[in-house]
Amino acid sequence: MLFQSSIRKELARSFGATLVVIVTIMMTIVLIRTLGQASRGFINPEDVMLFMAYSALGRLPTILTLSLFIAMVSTLSRMYRDSEMVVWFTSGQGLAGFLMPLFRFAWPILLVITLMALFVWPWTNQQTKDMQSRYEQRGDLDRIAPGQFQESSSGNRVFFIDRDLAGNQASNNVFIAATEKGKSSITTARSGRIETKENTQFLMLENGQRLENVIGESALKISDFEEYGTKTGDSNPLSENAPEANLLSTRSLLKAPTRGNLGELAWRFGLALASINFVILAVALASVNPRGGRSSNMIFILLTFVVYNNLINLGQSWILVGLISFGAFLLLLHGGVLLLGLGWLAKRHSNWVFRPAPRLHHAPPAVRANGSSNP
Repeated sequence: MLFQSSIRKELARSFGATLVVIVTIMMTIVLIRTLGQASRGFINPEDVMLFMAYSALGRLPTILTLSLFIAMVSTLSRMYRDSEMVVWFTSGQGLAGFLMPLFRFAWPILLVITLMALFVWPWTNQQTKDMQSRYEQRGDLDRIAPGQFQESSSGNRVFFIDRDLAGNQASNNVFIAATEKGKSSITTARSGRIETKENTQFLMLENGQRLENVIGESALKISDFEEYGTKTGDSNPLSENAPEANLLSTRSLLKAPTRGNLGELAWRFGLALASINFVILAVALASVNPRGGRSSNMIFILLTFVVYNNLINLGQSWILVGLISFGAFLLLLHGGVLLLGLGWLAKRHSNWVFRPAPRLHHAPPAVRANGSSNP
């Protein structure tokens, strides 16, 4: 009882500290990336914090796995360094005996990782996708900021207004440059207002002038108007395209086992299986070299995590292009890592030493005094 409680307490402290550090680093990276997307017009600047929350929630399975792995390795390495392992070994506890208290501590975290990978991950992807789609498909007039030239969503118009009036529904000093159907036009007006007719937005201009010509010809048509209406965009709902695999629920992926869907399933199941394997690898790999620095073993541990995680991502691509099947990938990667971890753990638990077979040296034949050898 003392053996298990002491390990769990130290694991809890180490896991909490590691999780805070990794989450802080990750949120900083997500903030920089999100601000960059907002500055390029991919997401609404007002939704930056919400977008960051969804992004962090989607990355939480990987963060929890890495935090748990580092916490276990650092705890066991500290016990080696302070000679606590010797005390437990002499009291009858073998290295394999650490698996039970580690799994008792880790099983709630492993359950959260599994549920988030299977259910929360596609939900967060769908929310961020909807936010981006709504912002990208907003009306042309919604994109306009006073005092700035703004291109329309189709790319064939450029708008400019001096300032808004009457709650953004009217403006003065309007400028529109358009290229449509082989014609280019420039329209200016003293004022304009927005009207919606039959789910279609119109910009009604007043007291202005329009210059129009056919591209490639020198003829120019100039007309003055008191009121002129131009269509700016539709308020139709978002276009429905085939959803991406990472947006579909796990149940939907199972119902439609295409290559893309199976690759996404392998990635989601891979996060859950990898988190279990990392508990075994933590016991098998944790050690301290008295002649080396304290960080040497941790660098190897982090390298192990990066390689394993990259193989999970590569497996998704391999399944997509048909290089390997879904079941074969799960069996080879995760089953192979499990066997490797258990084998290395058994070696250390039983103190197996692999030595090359000794070579047999034949004695040279006896030499007589006169220099000849015995027959």
